[in-house]
Amino acid sequence: MLSPHEASIRLTSVTKNLMKVTQEKLPASRVGLEIEIPPEASQQAYDKVLQQFMRNANIPGFRKGKVPRQVLIQRFGSGRLKAAALEELLEDTLKKAVEQENIDALGGFELRSSFEDLVSQFQPGAAITVSAVVDVPPQATLSVYQGLAVKAEAVEYDPAKVDELLENYRNRSVTRVPVTDRPAQEKDLAIVDFTGQVKTGEDDADLEEIPGGSAQDFEIELLEGKFIPGFIDGILGMNVGETKTVSATFPEPYPQENLAGKPAIFEVTLKDLKEKELPELDDDFAEEISEFATLAELRASLEDRFRTEAEDKTKANKQEALLKELVIHVEVDLPETLIRREMDYMITQTAMRLSEQGMDVKKMFTPEIVESLRNSSRGEAIARIQRTMALGEIAKQESLTVTSADVDAKVQEVLTDMGEREIDRDRLREAAEEELMRDKIFDWLEANNTIELVPEGSLTPEPSEEPSEELSSASVEAESDVSNQAASDQTVTVEAVSVAVDESAAEPEESPDAISE
Repeated sequence: MLSPHEASIRLTSVTKNLMKVTQEKLPASRVGLEIEIPPEASQQAYDKVLQQFMRNANIPGFRKGKVPRQVLIQRFGSGRLKAAALEELLEDTLKKAVEQENIDALGGFELRSSFEDLVSQFQPGAAITVSAVVDVPPQATLSVYQGLAVKAEAVEYDPAKVDELLENYRNRSVTRVPVTDRPAQEKDLAIVDFTGQVKTGEDDADLEEIPGGSAQDFEIELLEGKFIPGFIDGILGMNVGETKTVSATFPEPYPQENLAGKPAIFEVTLKDLKEKELPELDDDFAEEISEFATLAELRASLEDRFRTEAEDKTKANKQEALLKELVIHVEVDLPETLIRREMDYMITQTAMRLSEQGMDVKKMFTPEIVESLRNSSRGEAIARIQRTMALGEIAKQESLTVTSADVDAKVQEVLTDMGEREIDRDRLREAAEEELMRDKIFDWLEANNTIELVPEGSLTPEPSEEPSEELSSASVEAESDVSNQAASDQTVTVEAVSVAVDESAAEPEESPDAISE
């Protein structure tokens, strides 16, 4: 195959049927083709089109298939017939040229010649030269891939996470006990009606109703921080049946800019009050929420899980550090077809995730949104391709392979875990081989490079949840854009008071999207 990185050299070959093809290596991993279509091919294509028109033409005074050639040309026009013949000729010729030259084309062809000019030049029975361009797989050059020194964050197992998770399980299993003998206090679950107004001026009478800032039978957990400052604090101490004016202030910044930093008042009626009674953290609780008979067994399982997660995150951090360094040393001229294919793959993955969350992706993914996602994911798509090509180049240079026996074992392992679920065996085998090869490449990289493990958070200014390679940063941004778009398209009842309610609090029968902080 021709290398897109070399100087533009033209190579010519001639087939047995005298079709001459000249190749030209172009930037961005493209190959230019100049194809001389022989006279007999142009005549055959034109005759074929005439026959098709003759069979289908409805011309008064003539039976189908019996229209004289000259009448047909007069009826439809020479230009239309030649254009139809040329379209068919180009499709067939370009395909044959690629096969003849043994070019691994990534996608369709792009004409370099003007189609209108070709139509005007086209004469049945005469040779015609066509120029086209096609994208081909790029060739990567990896200047350095061993002896590198990188840093990666080590994620340590934190035993406190086990206690936190068990506490979360307890909160999901709470019993709601009606409160009748005391006022509302922190952590209670309250049912309230409320209406909100925002102050628009210096005078206390300068009030304006908050759009969407009202609700009935709205369940809230009385924890400060889940709602705009002052709202929860104002409810604490209220008795069931009591109505009270509560003062609160919208934070700054705030998603709804017209409310940011403004004081507000809410007329709140406390209609019902319950307190959460947590179950005892014992063997009975463990058996109820899990497959384990004792709390000790459940704890041991959770400890193993969090240890494994910490190890996996550390491993992922080391791989990410190596990949970032490798991309610095890789040189590859990427064709647009490959970049677009990767962008579309990323968008498809985002759509699948949103669909799994119950969102109507067909409605959400308008042409404008899709194009916006392509633009935002382009940089990450290029980086992903560069990483893949860098790993492939290492495997090639170091002759790294996986055995069929290893792939068989991996496939069997997955099938055992999947149980009776339907699965594409061929795709599974392909994925298993890719995973094993990837692991082998990273094992080689770790053995031939230096990775310094540093404390978690030391390489980033602020600890944040890092997306996995499967969900890249561009995908995260794209998913956020689509989700925001979906949210803006939905009708909300309460869109400015509360943030997402904790999983431990049950959702009300009608849960207005809240006044989110």
